[in-house]
Amino acid sequence: MASIAQTRSARRPAGAQLGLLGLLLAAAGIAWVLTRERVLGMDAGPGTDPGSVGFYVVSWIVMMAAMMFPSIAPMVLTFAFIQRRRIERGALERIVSRWTFIAGYLLAWTAFGLAAYVLFVGVRSLSIPAFSWHRGGPYLAGAVLVAAAAYQLTPAKDACLRRCRGTLDFLMTQWREGPWGALRMGSVHGAWCIGCCWGLMASLFALGLMSLTWMIVVAGLIAVEKVLPSKAFANHLVASVLVVLGLSVALAPSDVPALTLPGSPAAVRAMHTLGMPSMGTHKTGMPSMGSHKTAMPSMGTHKTAMPSMGTHGRGMHRTVVHPAGMRAPNP
Repeated sequence: MASIAQTRSARRPAGAQLGLLGLLLAAAGIAWVLTRERVLGMDAGPGTDPGSVGFYVVSWIVMMAAMMFPSIAPMVLTFAFIQRRRIERGALERIVSRWTFIAGYLLAWTAFGLAAYVLFVGVRSLSIPAFSWHRGGPYLAGAVLVAAAAYQLTPAKDACLRRCRGTLDFLMTQWREGPWGALRMGSVHGAWCIGCCWGLMASLFALGLMSLTWMIVVAGLIAVEKVLPSKAFANHLVASVLVVLGLSVALAPSDVPALTLPGSPAAVRAMHTLGMPSMGTHKTGMPSMGSHKTAMPSMGTHKTAMPSMGTHGRGMHRTVVHPAGMRAPNP
């Protein structure tokens, strides 16, 4: 009987862990569906307008839940496991919700997302001609990707990734009691995760912020480097993928699958969905031909913007507009 009781008690934590994992994955799945609904038809390629602050923040939080929940699962499961063990030993009075920890994690990523928004929109508003897609745009996007690949091989990246992967070590050194403690631990873990993944998120801006396909690719790379047993192999694999993408975008962007090229029909449709004029205004500030009324009046349909030469009375003839729209002098 004692062995049966011990077996049942051992199964309860395992079942709880599986249930929590299933809940996180289900939440990520729902977040992916919501993300798709929010960004569908809005991918205008590299340099896509992120929209208003309100739209961007909500979309960013939902996107982070979709992309990061599978990767953060080991940390959340370890957090829940430690709490249960401490409850069993009487070292903890009540369990703090795992979602408090997750909320702290999302707060850190929201702060990063707002900083990225300000930087991206600020640079984009400068309308630097050299950054337009038909000039230096592909090289700029490719450089961002290659820079992200180079960061993968730095000591800073290695230190951040080590703390993201070392779930037990992180919690043992950062543990704080109560809801505020859980919120703080989630925020600190989020900060380490930002240090680890900011290059990959910058790559998303370079490839197309509103592209569901590139979101999935970046989320997959994040999961690879956090979940694969060999940290070094995962890190170098991600760096290799980024280098290949960067060179392809810079040298042959039209051959990159799923990359929406600015100025293409798909990009123009996306900009109309975003409520923007067509590609003529994209990064250059120059109005698109045909998207606005011409500044020159049509013959016979509008009055001329210049005053009639006969109205000042200096011996000049008045001009009469005939119904056909042609002008003729009238003595």
